[in-house]
Amino acid sequence: MKNEKAVVVFSGGQDSTTCLFWALKQFKEVVAVTFNYNQRHSLEIEVAQSIAKELGVQHHILDMSLLNQLAPNALTREDIKIEQKEGELPSTFVPGRNLLFLSFATILANQIGAKHIVTGVCETDFSGYPDCRDAFVKSCNVTLNLALDRPFVIHTPLMWINKAETWKMADELGVLDFVRNKTLTCYNGIIAEGCGECPACELRQKGLDEYLADSEVNKQ
Repeated sequence: MKNEKAVVVFSGGQDSTTCLFWALKQFKEVVAVTFNYNQRHSLEIEVAQSIAKELGVQHHILDMSLLNQLAPNALTREDIKIEQKEGELPSTFVPGRNLLFLSFATILANQIGAKHIVTGVCETDFSGYPDCRDAFVKSCNVTLNLALDRPFVIHTPLMWINKAETWKMADELGVLDFVRNKTLTCYNGIIAEGCGECPACELRQKGLDEYLADSEVNKQ
């Protein structure tokens, strides 16, 4: 893969930024793509732009505003509360988001001559989102290859690891502090440590605490 080109689905959050650094180690050329679906916090796009610029990565921003129109949820509407009721998907679930993101990322890859698509979806800490599952990604990969008649490969470096292990990956890549201080994971639009209260912040902090604790134990 060292001589090949990849497109990274990039939101500027912890997971996608870790995947971006992973891709930069794996591929000769990396391009990032961010989707603007009128998400709740436009700062997400600004953070993605800033990180891509700092890393010298070519960055595309694609208009996906139709997704906002079709799939109202807590990530696209200020008047919808961020919550998860028992037996239901979280209100932050955006129906069809990863299906569309992977489809358009692959179309972009086809246009620019890239074979690989990298996404930070994860089945271990996935909040029940059906489009973060390995079975979905594999199915989508087959469908896109048939649709475009090319052998694309969708990579999911985080699929089988939890948040603590994602922090470990960032540390092994030498970018723990970068990811910790410059990414935006918070549903309330606060960079780095975030609000500390939303589900995304709680999951991120729990993973970081676990990783740092394990690191201290291993040093002893």
